[in-house]
Amino acid sequence: MALEERARSCLLRLRHKLEQDIKPSYLMDHMMSDGVLSVDEEQRIRTQSTRKDQAVSLIELLLRKDNRAYISFYNALVKEAYDDLANLLHDDLPRLSPDSRKSFADGVTPYVQTVLSEGGVPQRPVVFVSRPELVNRIRDKLYRLQTEPGWVTVFGMAGSGKSVLAAEAVRHHSLIEECFPGGIHWLSIGQLDKPDLLIKIKSLCFRLEQSLDSQHLQRPPNSLDEAKERLRFLMLRRYPRALLILDDIWDSTVLKTFDIHCRILLTTRNRSLTDSVSGAKYEVEVQSGLDENKALEILSLYTETKANRLPDEARSIVRECKGSPLVVSLIGALLKEKPNRWDYYLRQLQKKQFKRIRKSSSYDYDALDQAMSASIEVLPEEHRELYKDLTVLEKDIKIPAKVLSVLWDLDPEEVEDILEEFANKSLLFVDNHSKPYLYYLHDLQLDFLVEQNRNQLESLHAKVVQQYKQHYRDGHPTSGDKECLYWTRFLTYHMAKANLSQELRLLMFSLDWISIKAQIMGPAHLINDYVEYGHILDKENSKERSQFQEFLSLNGHHLEQRPFPDVVQLALSQPHTSEVYKQALLQAQDRARMGQLYFDWLNKSSVQSLSRLVIHPHQGSICSACFSHDGTKIASGGVSKTLKVFKSTSGEKLTEIQAHDDEVLCCAFSPDDRLIATCSSDRKVKVWNVERAMLIRVFDEEHVEQVNHCQFTNTMRPLLLATCSKDDVMNVKLWNLNRPSSQNTMFGHFEPVNHCCFSPDDTYLSTSSNDGTVKLFKVSSANEWKTINVSDVIAENDEDVIVKCSTWSADGKNIICAARNAVLVFDVETSNMLLEIKTNRMSTVQYCHACPTSNLLAIAFSNYAVELWDLESNKKMADCSGHLSWVQRVQFSPDGSQLLSCSDDQTVRLWETKKVHTSSGICLKRDSDVLFTDEEIIICAADNCNRLQVRDGRTGLVLFQSEEKSSRTRCTCLCKKPSAVVLGQEDGTVQVLEVPSGKLLATLLGHTKTVFHCQFTQDGQTLITSSEDTTIRVWSWQSGECKVLRGHEEQVRSFSLISSSPTNTRLLSWSFDGTIKLWDTESGEKLQDIKAHRAAILSGHVSPHGSLLATTSADKSAKLWDCESWQHVHTLGGHRECVRSCRFTWDSRCLATGDDNGEIRIWSVKDGSLLKICSQGSNDMDSLHGGWATDLHFSKDDSLLVSTGGYIKWWDVQKGEALQTFYPTGTALKRIHISSDFSTFITIDNMGILYILQRVV
Repeated sequence: MALEERARSCLLRLRHKLEQDIKPSYLMDHMMSDGVLSVDEEQRIRTQSTRKDQAVSLIELLLRKDNRAYISFYNALVKEAYDDLANLLHDDLPRLSPDSRKSFADGVTPYVQTVLSEGGVPQRPVVFVSRPELVNRIRDKLYRLQTEPGWVTVFGMAGSGKSVLAAEAVRHHSLIEECFPGGIHWLSIGQLDKPDLLIKIKSLCFRLEQSLDSQHLQRPPNSLDEAKERLRFLMLRRYPRALLILDDIWDSTVLKTFDIHCRILLTTRNRSLTDSVSGAKYEVEVQSGLDENKALEILSLYTETKANRLPDEARSIVRECKGSPLVVSLIGALLKEKPNRWDYYLRQLQKKQFKRIRKSSSYDYDALDQAMSASIEVLPEEHRELYKDLTVLEKDIKIPAKVLSVLWDLDPEEVEDILEEFANKSLLFVDNHSKPYLYYLHDLQLDFLVEQNRNQLESLHAKVVQQYKQHYRDGHPTSGDKECLYWTRFLTYHMAKANLSQELRLLMFSLDWISIKAQIMGPAHLINDYVEYGHILDKENSKERSQFQEFLSLNGHHLEQRPFPDVVQLALSQPHTSEVYKQALLQAQDRARMGQLYFDWLNKSSVQSLSRLVIHPHQGSICSACFSHDGTKIASGGVSKTLKVFKSTSGEKLTEIQAHDDEVLCCAFSPDDRLIATCSSDRKVKVWNVERAMLIRVFDEEHVEQVNHCQFTNTMRPLLLATCSKDDVMNVKLWNLNRPSSQNTMFGHFEPVNHCCFSPDDTYLSTSSNDGTVKLFKVSSANEWKTINVSDVIAENDEDVIVKCSTWSADGKNIICAARNAVLVFDVETSNMLLEIKTNRMSTVQYCHACPTSNLLAIAFSNYAVELWDLESNKKMADCSGHLSWVQRVQFSPDGSQLLSCSDDQTVRLWETKKVHTSSGICLKRDSDVLFTDEEIIICAADNCNRLQVRDGRTGLVLFQSEEKSSRTRCTCLCKKPSAVVLGQEDGTVQVLEVPSGKLLATLLGHTKTVFHCQFTQDGQTLITSSEDTTIRVWSWQSGECKVLRGHEEQVRSFSLISSSPTNTRLLSWSFDGTIKLWDTESGEKLQDIKAHRAAILSGHVSPHGSLLATTSADKSAKLWDCESWQHVHTLGGHRECVRSCRFTWDSRCLATGDDNGEIRIWSVKDGSLLKICSQGSNDMDSLHGGWATDLHFSKDDSLLVSTGGYIKWWDVQKGEALQTFYPTGTALKRIHISSDFSTFITIDNMGILYILQRVV
């Protein structure tokens, strides 16, 4: 609607007077709040050079607008005390309809309410005072995010109302509609550790995914890195124009988690936080105090008194507390109940000295100190003591009333009444959205309590522990409710603060506590406890703490499993000398007496771990670690902003330096180990004296973006330092420490450079860049010598190729670089690629380093792994497992004997590389055989060097090892008499060797393709083999005579003798051609030929009574056959994937079948009915079995069933319930061998590790 003529005439008549008197900037804030002035319009007016010009421009704009704009202008004049001008406009005010007047009151339409409610944006507080100037300033900045992602920072001291302002700023229809149609999503952060931050982001991702189709839903992320990528995908792909509000951010490292190129509004006390992130940045400062009128308005609302009728003490209170919103609210809440105490509360404030509560605080606590004293003193004396108990709470932690019920030894209802009283006096806050209600203190209140009770902190925490022990004397809580969560998380904290070191040790060195806490909280909190309280736990015996910490580090991923694993069983896999193992064995023996199943890994000592030392030097991710040149020291740095130097032998800390203002991205020793260089996201390069921990040089002017890497020359003549950065052009520099500026800048890259590295003789410097190239510069001239275009070699599409790093071979002839999921080796002279190591496509190579003394190459991955490769043979030598998050850096020691790796899991690990060339690089193939006798257990299997190994089954020690075979061994079988072993090879050759001498007894030629299965008859005189060439051969192996059984059309993976009797010559075979065939091995005659399945037959088993045959197939069925009539008896349907395995009970009454979902079914042989499903499968790999169910065996009494898949599981046959699970280091178990008494179990995983498991009794 156009402006009414009367109003227009009034404006024209008063134009000159208005232009002379008004200050447009103040008026426009109100008009923008009413929605009648856009950001662009306000900006155009502000660009006018003088105040009068701005006024002229504003009046011209008003003349073109409607009646709402005139009314808003009038209201702005009233609010800014232009009473005389407002009176002149009043008589010509246009009249609006009720609907239109309502529509622009505050912009809060039902649409806005819905969007904010769905995004978790807090409601307005009950006592709400408008602050339009700040709200519009924030909205102005938010409108800047309309066309591009970026950051709007609202900063100010605690209690200044930042959160309320942020929530109010987005409570605006036009803003949401125009800028953030994807929604507004609120996340309260506070001071979080990584596990809590992960929980927060998980919750946000869950909220965002709720509106997506079920097909787009994914499993919850397991790590912070995975959560960040999930959030990045959701914000960029699903909600590209949504706003994410991060409330109460403290730490730049937390903020970096949200550096995902989206639109973010954040509240914080530290205005410099966004220096560490990329993108457009805007900021709004919130003053620590309200102006007097606003503060008085709060008091008037609390006391329900008009502002102009408040007593004089009201103004004095506001001045005394400097207008702090928090303090004014505290006093207001008190006055609401005692309205006649104005003078009393003013005197309480005036009596207090102004002081800082904590010297390191970035804000003033004066007002809170005064208000808190006044607030607490009005409590009854017994309640004051209860309030003092809240001193023990952690910041930003909300607790249920039941926790305080334990602490105060009061009924929950009584506690709730007391807490309600505290809340009414603004002494604590209530989260009403949670059920049950949660209670928490503001940081300022908590800091006040800590200062007031500093001398009693230890006793207050001891009281918490004592009350807990009294209340839970029968055992720790395990319910998983809010109360249980609090105690599980913070009991160790209270013990540590109470200096109850013995109680803390008993608790944390208990497998029962580990089981409870890991099940409720996950392993991350547990590991963090060992890091945080290590200084207390190590006072008596540091080895015990490291053993428990190592146990959790190596088994954390299992402790994330559901159903939750048996911690005692996991602990039985620890070394025999470990306190963890000793405690587990005692518990296992006690529980075994009550009928529970546990299994001890007998040969674990033969599986040598490369890991020698695990160090937790920092709180937060470790970005870089390096050896000193003499190998005795290690330096590390990361998001903690510190540099630490410690002994490489023990991890003992030698030096700690607060090195930078942001995360330390790289550190490097000088050749003589006297100096360390560091570089950081703060764009600075620093050089330190190691011994004195003294700063020698700072280079802080030339790099304008974060400095990614630094390295000294390998020799002192001359000593130079190379650095590289995210700068677009001047991104590689050489520094002479005697000069204040760089000696040279190396030009060539026009995108960020991630890494730089001197050649062994310091002639060249290699640089690795986001532009997909590695460049080699001559150090002497700083000129580019050559460019290696890595992107041309590995680019599979138009995606950019980022080269992460490069490293030189020991002789300087080759350069090795990392990009995507590959490592590439180039000849330095020709630039030709010599070798490509292609790794798992699901992970990226983070870093690589070549050993200075050998052909070994270490590779760090984003999937938490470290791998060692031999560059000469292009073979992987070892997997170094143990890290729980992304591995950021690897480096060999100067003598090549050790390798260090550092990770986001806050650890530096040392690995002994000498072991790689002995046992750790040797692994067995899964095709194996085991011979159980009364005297011994013999195991045979081929290794990865294609040698046949025969091992002692009780110790795992090698008894015999053959020479390396020219063709890969694919099957093997042992014979008791004569003592021999047979092996079948890929080229079709079959060899029989004497055990233990290894003498070649026979070479049997005839098969033309891979031999898949071999088996001796009972008397050991006949050997039967089957092959990919579709034939079965029956050998009189000592003479070499052979009968060939032909008839199958596809490969024959297995076969079975109908009976073990020497007189029974009938043989059953099954094939991928879907047929079963019965043979007479004596004559070679085919007795039966049955088309059994529509697809490949994957397994078969003859019942112990010899009357039935079971077959399973890729057609998802199992079938039963009568072994006399060869009639089909039953078809067992119901599996949803290939049926991989089968086994009859010893009484032949039941059959178990296992499929590729890990589902195991038990059937009645009599009528083919389904009796039990042991593990419900799904379309994905079943978490109950971790993969295909590949092998099944019953105990002699048919009460127990063991199965293999990703894990080994033991089942109660009657109930169909899992009794125990053993988690191997690797996965994909093929076959398990079992002693007749069901006490010894032997298998090999896909990493080639042998497991000899003995039932604990």
